[in-house]
Amino acid sequence: MPGACLIGRITVKNAEKWAEYRSKVPATLAPWGAELLFRGTRSASYAGDDPHRDVVVIRFPDQASIDGWHGSAAYQALLPVRAQAADVVLIAYDD
Repeated sequence: MPGACLIGRITVKNAEKWAEYRSKVPATLAPWGAELLFRGTRSASYAGDDPHRDVVVIRFPDQASIDGWHGSAAYQALLPVRAQAADVVLIAYDD
Protein backbone atom coordinates (compact mmCIF):
# COMPACT_ATOMS: atom_id res chain seq x y z
CA MET A 1 0.00 0.00 0.00
CA PRO A 2 1.79 3.18 -1.14
CA GLY A 3 1.76 6.20 1.09
CA ALA A 4 3.90 8.01 3.56
CA CYS A 5 4.73 7.25 7.18
CA LEU A 6 5.36 9.57 10.06
CA ILE A 7 7.69 8.21 12.74
CA GLY A 8 7.73 9.85 16.13
CA ARG A 9 10.49 9.18 18.65
CA ILE A 10 9.40 10.24 22.12
CA THR A 11 10.66 10.83 25.64
CA VAL A 12 7.78 11.45 28.04
CA LYS A 13 8.37 14.24 30.57
CA ASN A 14 4.88 14.44 32.12
CA ALA A 15 2.73 11.30 32.01
CA GLU A 16 -0.53 13.14 32.76
CA LYS A 17 0.00 15.68 29.97
CA TRP A 18 1.13 12.91 27.62
CA ALA A 19 -2.10 10.99 28.25
CA GLU A 20 -4.07 14.17 27.52
CA TYR A 21 -2.17 14.75 24.26
CA ARG A 22 -2.49 11.12 23.12
CA SER A 23 -6.22 11.13 23.76
CA LYS A 24 -6.71 14.12 21.46
CA VAL A 25 -4.44 13.22 18.52
CA PRO A 26 -6.67 10.56 16.87
CA ALA A 27 -9.41 13.12 16.10
CA THR A 28 -6.82 15.28 14.31
CA LEU A 29 -5.65 12.33 12.18
CA ALA A 30 -9.03 11.12 10.96
CA PRO A 31 -9.69 13.90 8.41
CA TRP A 32 -6.35 13.15 6.73
CA GLY A 33 -6.93 9.42 6.22
CA ALA A 34 -4.18 8.52 8.67
CA GLU A 35 -3.85 5.16 10.41
CA LEU A 36 -1.92 4.48 13.60
CA LEU A 37 0.25 1.47 12.75
CA PHE A 38 2.32 1.04 15.87
CA ARG A 39 2.96 2.58 19.26
CA GLY A 40 5.44 1.06 21.67
CA THR A 41 8.22 1.35 24.22
CA ARG A 42 11.76 0.17 23.46
CA SER A 43 12.49 -3.26 24.87
CA ALA A 44 16.08 -3.64 23.60
CA SER A 45 18.70 -1.81 21.55
CA TYR A 46 20.94 -3.74 19.16
CA ALA A 47 22.86 -1.00 17.35
CA GLY A 48 23.40 2.67 18.01
CA ASP A 49 22.15 4.91 20.75
CA ASP A 50 18.69 6.50 20.67
CA PRO A 51 17.83 8.64 23.68
CA HIS A 52 14.07 8.23 23.09
CA ARG A 53 12.28 5.27 24.67
CA ASP A 54 8.94 5.42 22.87
CA VAL A 55 7.95 5.34 19.21
CA VAL A 56 4.84 5.87 17.12
CA VAL A 57 4.32 5.04 13.44
CA ILE A 58 1.42 6.61 11.55
CA ARG A 59 0.61 5.91 7.87
CA PHE A 60 -0.85 8.67 5.72
CA PRO A 61 -2.05 8.46 2.10
CA ASP A 62 0.80 10.74 0.98
CA GLN A 63 3.25 13.44 2.08
CA ALA A 64 0.70 16.17 1.33
CA SER A 65 -1.61 14.60 3.94
CA ILE A 66 1.16 14.67 6.54
CA ASP A 67 1.83 18.32 5.72
CA GLY A 68 -1.87 19.14 5.92
CA TRP A 69 -2.33 17.32 9.22
CA HIS A 70 0.75 18.85 10.83
CA GLY A 71 -0.26 22.37 9.75
CA SER A 72 -3.94 21.96 10.62
CA ALA A 73 -5.49 24.17 13.28
CA ALA A 74 -6.66 21.05 15.13
CA TYR A 75 -3.14 19.63 15.48
CA GLN A 76 -1.42 22.96 16.02
CA ALA A 77 -3.74 23.53 19.01
CA LEU A 78 -2.19 20.43 20.66
CA LEU A 79 1.42 21.58 20.36
CA PRO A 80 1.53 23.44 23.71
CA VAL A 81 0.32 20.29 25.48
CA ARG A 82 2.83 18.16 23.55
CA ALA A 83 5.68 20.51 24.54
CA GLN A 84 4.78 20.12 28.21
CA ALA A 85 4.27 16.37 27.87
CA ALA A 86 7.28 15.08 25.95
CA ASP A 87 10.34 15.65 23.82
CA VAL A 88 9.28 14.52 20.36
CA VAL A 89 11.13 14.04 17.07
CA LEU A 90 8.81 13.64 14.04
CA ILE A 91 10.23 12.41 10.72
CA ALA A 92 8.27 11.65 7.53
CA TYR A 93 9.20 8.88 5.09
CA ASP A 94 7.77 8.13 1.63
CA ASP A 95 7.10 4.55 0.57
